[in-house]
Formats: sequence, C-alpha cells, structure tokens
Amino acid sequence: MASSLLLPLLLIFSFLLHPAHSKLSLDYYNKTCPKFAKIVQDVVVDKQLAIPTTAAGALRLFFHDCIVGGCDSSLLITSNSFNTAERDHHLNQGLPGDAFDIVIRAKTRLELECPGIVSCSDILAEATRDLVSMVGGPYYTVLLGRRDSIESRASDVEGHIAKPDMTLTHIIDLFATRGFNVQEMVALTGAHTIGFSHCSEFANRIFNFSKKQDHDPTMNPDYAQGLKKLCKNYKTDPTIAAFNDPMTPGKFDNMYFQNLHKGVGLLASDQVMMFDPRTKPFVDLYAANQTAFFEAFSRAMEKVSILNVLTGSQGEVRERCDAPNALQTN
Repeated sequence: MASSLLLPLLLIFSFLLHPAHSKLSLDYYNKTCPKFAKIVQDVVVDKQLAIPTTAAGALRLFFHDCIVGGCDSSLLITSNSFNTAERDHHLNQGLPGDAFDIVIRAKTRLELECPGIVSCSDILAEATRDLVSMVGGPYYTVLLGRRDSIESRASDVEGHIAKPDMTLTHIIDLFATRGFNVQEMVALTGAHTIGFSHCSEFANRIFNFSKKQDHDPTMNPDYAQGLKKLCKNYKTDPTIAAFNDPMTPGKFDNMYFQNLHKGVGLLASDQVMMFDPRTKPFVDLYAANQTAFFEAFSRAMEKVSILNVLTGSQGEVRERCDAPNALQTN
C-alpha cells in the first residue's frame, strides 16, 4: 500500500517544486471571476451543438499552441505589418476558424463579466477540456492562472509540430524534447479519434504509392479505394478532407486504435505505430481498453497544459485574444 502511494506523492512533490506550476490552481478565479467555468461551458455547449467539428478543432489548436513555446495563446495572435505570427505558418493554416472563434466568444462574454481578469490561455485550456468531455472523452484537471504571451512568430513553429510524412523516430524525438515518453505520445495521438485531415496529408498513400503498389499495402484495400474516390479532385480542391476515424468520427473513444488493427489508419504516421515495437504495445492496450486510453490521455493532457506557462508578472492578460495589448514592432 505504501509503495502504491509513493509514486503519486513524488509526482505531486516534483510538480509543486516548479515555480510556474506552483502559481496555477483550480480555484484561481473563484474570487475574481466566479462565473468563469460556467461562462466557458455555456459557450462551448452552444458552439459544439451548432458546429460538431469544434471539439476536434479546439483540441488541435490547443496542442499546436502549447507545443510551440508553451501554453500562452501565442497561436491566437494575428499577423501585422511588422510580424508574421504563428497562425500564418503553413503548419497552422489548416486550423479551423471555429476553434479560434470559440475562444473569442468566451473572451467577449468574460470581459463583460470580469474585465481584464481571465487570460486567453486559460480560456483555451478550459474550453478544450470541456469540449473533449462533451464528445465522450475524459474529464481531466485543468489548473488555471496562465498569462498570455505578448508575441508570436511564425519562425518559431518549424521543428516542433509533427508532420504525417515524418518517420516515427523523428516524431518520438520531437515529443521527447518536450518531455513526453513514447506511451504519452501514443496516448496524445489518440486525439485523432475526432477531427479530419486534408487529402494532401495522405495522398501519397493512396495514389501511385510505388512502382508495384497503387496504394500503401498496410491500408485496408476497401478503405484505400474509398479514399481514392473521395480525394480524386484534391489537387484542384485542397479543402477536401477525410475523417481521421471513419467509424465514430464525432465521438472521442478508442476506435482510432481499433482502426489501426484493421488497416484503417488515415495518416502514415499513425498506421506505422501498429507495426513498430516501441509503440505497438500501447496501441494494443488502448484498442482493447478504453479506460486505459482515457487515463493515459488525461495524464498527458494535464502535462501538455502546463508546458512553459507564463504566470505571475510574466506576459499579460490580453484585452483581445488576437492581439497583444500593445503593438509589437520587433
């Protein structure tokens, strides 16, 4: 019994040692903006019911923000005459407008309720968790008290976000530089259980794969043929996309991992996890046990949400989520 309690206590102790993390708390807005959680939740519910792909978009936006420089909502800042911001890097240009919109809507409501108090970073973190839970995923802890970045540079993005054509080793290394092990990487990749990918991200798997194979042989043949029909005009219409999980695309569950067993993984970087000895044990575990996946995903998301956060006097609480309070000219 004592040994089973030791690891959680050590993890909590190491977490508290970090000066930035120690300034985050569950009750951060209890006195200054007591309706924070309710306002965010109301906005989330209205938006998700109206646009069912919002949850997937927000989850992707949140991860892309946190993995580049930390969870500071720098990705929400728009470019200006002096600077090209993160959101205009080509790896972020496919992020859906509905994901940005939900933060702006919540911020507008919160500024009316408690002006100048709630950061855009906290709104994005809270809204993402609420959306994941709303579509069937786990409800995990979100600590609050983040501050917003005053700058955003597109040049900071390259080399931090995984791409579908990267080798698995490269992706594992990318996650490792942010402190995530292989199991955490696999769990976080399970976010692909919702959302979609544009045909250009997997076209090389279904068109002229090799001299001997028309499509990637690791793909289910019927699945590959269906994708070929869907994506036949993708070069003239780059907006054509396919659900990452064709079985339960709007539900956060472990079907994504079950699909990998059947050769129904959309992206090459996903399907390869089924065959690599470093990742296969976790794919097998999560395909067989949704509870194990949810627990691992929750822990990993809690870890993502505190990456290099700004607290205290660092950064600022933006008046608008798409721009710093003062124009940055360098």
